[in-house]
Amino acid sequence: MAFDAFALILAMLALGMLFARFGVLPDGAAEVLNRVVLLVCLPAAVLVHVPSLRFDPALVGLALTPWVLTAATVALVWPLARLLHFARDETAVVLLCVALCNSSFIGYPMIGALLGEDAVAYAVVYDQFGTFVLLSTFGLAVIARYAGDTPPTARQIIGRMLRFPPLWALAVALTVMPAEPPGWIDSGLRSLANALLPLVMLAVGLSIRLRLPAQELRPLATGLVLKLLVMPAIALPVSLAFGMSGTLLQANVLEAAMPSMITAAALAIAAGLAPRLAAALVGYGILLSMLTLPAWAWLLARIAA
Repeated sequence: MAFDAFALILAMLALGMLFARFGVLPDGAAEVLNRVVLLVCLPAAVLVHVPSLRFDPALVGLALTPWVLTAATVALVWPLARLLHFARDETAVVLLCVALCNSSFIGYPMIGALLGEDAVAYAVVYDQFGTFVLLSTFGLAVIARYAGDTPPTARQIIGRMLRFPPLWALAVALTVMPAEPPGWIDSGLRSLANALLPLVMLAVGLSIRLRLPAQELRPLATGLVLKLLVMPAIALPVSLAFGMSGTLLQANVLEAAMPSMITAAALAIAAGLAPRLAAALVGYGILLSMLTLPAWAWLLARIAA
């Protein structure tokens, strides 16, 4: 693991939390930073890393793993929700926050810090063909089912996907972007991509919420254990079944170990589904992942060796 990159992650996270505590930045600063990351830094990271990716049959397994884990989430959460007497909205939030991981905003910089920059291309495949499509399909379906909204049409889902800038960058990276672009283009894109880590962690620190919902301890603990421990544990044999090894296997399992997607929690909150639980799953999940991700990386390095 690159110690300097991980130290920067912790420093920017702490700085964001301090800024939020003392009101250093104006309201909405985290949202602005996230928009910059979405519109500029994520597309730049896709354009930097994807053109050098060479097709491997195991990449199909990389894209399919989030779908397998989503099926596992449904199979685990529904019986646990009945057994532990979750409320209806709590079940919806746990489904969303366990199935949908933060595979881009946190996934890209963490994979780069833990495995090296060459592994970020694998994170892009996991995110764009897996998590992002699941957010636009499974995520919206869960919201519709539990919030009483009208289920999204295929046209609405496709429209949502086409408005996602990193997807445009992926199309360019897979078609016309050379693996070795002119130096000035490569240098500019890498500078923008390198800004991803500090901006994301600052935004996360600004928006993190740690109010412990006492009435929702059981779904909170269930969601955290499933997301940070059970999902990557399932992803490991799934990776081996798809024929993965080395860095590809490590990246696949580490993406599965990422904390809950901030956007998924935001969707739940906007729909009025257990907002305190959704915020707590994201906040505590991010902080705990600073311990669990290096632990998974250490274990996977020994398995891959």
